[in-house]
Amino acid sequence: MKKFTAIAFLAITLVACKKETKTVTKVDPETGKTITVEVPVTNSDSLKVETPQAEVFAIKDSLGVYKQTFKLEKGETYPLVTYQKDVQTMTAPDGKSQSGTSEMTDEMSFTVNDLKDGIYDITINLTGKRNSQSANGKTVAIDTKQDEPKDEQLKMMWKVNKALVGNKLNLKMNESGKVLSITGFDTIYNKIAASVGPAIKDAKEKAGFVNSFKQSFNEKMLKDQFTKNLLLIPAKGAKIGDKWSQSENATPDGIIKLTTTYTLKSVDDGIAKIAVSGGIPKKSDKQTKEGVTRSMSSELSQNGTITLDQKTGWVKNQNIAVKTTQTETLSDGKQSQTMKSVSNSTVVVNPSK
Repeated sequence: MKKFTAIAFLAITLVACKKETKTVTKVDPETGKTITVEVPVTNSDSLKVETPQAEVFAIKDSLGVYKQTFKLEKGETYPLVTYQKDVQTMTAPDGKSQSGTSEMTDEMSFTVNDLKDGIYDITINLTGKRNSQSANGKTVAIDTKQDEPKDEQLKMMWKVNKALVGNKLNLKMNESGKVLSITGFDTIYNKIAASVGPAIKDAKEKAGFVNSFKQSFNEKMLKDQFTKNLLLIPAKGAKIGDKWSQSENATPDGIIKLTTTYTLKSVDDGIAKIAVSGGIPKKSDKQTKEGVTRSMSSELSQNGTITLDQKTGWVKNQNIAVKTTQTETLSDGKQSQTMKSVSNSTVVVNPSK
């Protein structure tokens, strides 16, 4: 027992006397080479405790209320690819149906150049555009990543799209997601004008075409698009289960409104999930002229989901299904004919590859 006790005591003594060491890198003054040596850990070293910094989220919770901001990293590029597919079916009075499909893809990305005084300086890269239409077993496509089509009727559209992509715009946006300005359009307009030069010889016709293009591609249009696709949670914030709505004109006169209702479903595992619903309630109209009554009705419904990256605030994915139904009936009191059109659309932002 005494021997065992002595050995045990010696072991305790050795453990107690052993000093902690740490590895450091230093320059040998004689050789000038960098060497690695072990040195004793001082009391001040042993007292240092690294405190992990809490990660700062762009979509953050304060007393159960989530607000959306943007925490984008300088030098990083963020995608915004929009894909839309429309399948339209027309049913004639004799019950026969005919369908057609159209698809559109717009590819752009956002490169963060700088963040100063709460304002992001961002380059918008216009990288690709594709349009296609399918009917009766035939598909026609215009793709800026493919060669110029041989069909003369498609060449001009391809040239316009080709002149559009490859360009850059400059975006100024604050951390709350408000778009302050988008510049750089004039260069694009000049390229569009040059691209249609060989096909449109008349100066007035060319000017009219370019002006029409400007109406569909300008600062206001892009501001509205980015706000709709990127800034989803209202400024006042939302709790889990809260709903909010936005309305926009569905007709030029503004009489018919498209209402979109959003619901914050969850914020979990770095993802904020928002459900989308709403549409245009059924509208009906009936008019009689020269003994013939014309009845029309239309309605639109939509539903889907949007997911946002909680860390950056950027949209990860959007997938919304939209169904539009229109019916027209002509009747003279003895017989009637009905035409029906149903369009099923899918709108996807940043589709999974």
